[in-house]
Amino acid sequence: MATISGAIVALDQLTKIYIHTHYRLGESRAIISQVFDITYVRNFGAAFGFFATLARNFREPFFVLVPVIALGVIIFIMRTTKDTQKVQILGLSLIFGGAIGNYIDRLRFKYVIDFLDFHWRDIYHWPAFNIADSAIVTGVSILLLQMLLQRSHIRPIIAKDSAS
Repeated sequence: MATISGAIVALDQLTKIYIHTHYRLGESRAIISQVFDITYVRNFGAAFGFFATLARNFREPFFVLVPVIALGVIIFIMRTTKDTQKVQILGLSLIFGGAIGNYIDRLRFKYVIDFLDFHWRDIYHWPAFNIADSAIVTGVSILLLQMLLQRSHIRPIIAKDSAS
């Protein structure tokens, strides 16, 4: 867990430091024309800007406390996870590293630095995100896929047993 989470935190923080020191707020550079830009954005909310419009006196304590609780839950789950459960460990490690990466930003700046900016011409624009967000979404996706695969594997067994 520590190696994967540490690598995510390091990559996330290095990319954010680069953006913070080499881009002006709102500056955008096209990487793939009309599809992908690097754009310096400050996210005062949660993923994709959720809760950004909440009152500051609620939002800031919320984003200091909730990640600590989430990290504690992840540590608790990891302690009960067997070493053989590699997929679950991978998913939790990605989530943990991503959460730490964004939490560092919250403590330093009171916002999260986002910069990965995907869009389709001027028709559709996905909210900017960062490496930590990518790790969290990937980790959650891995865990959900694992749960779905386990559930589909268990269901035929249960149906077979109940028919007996």
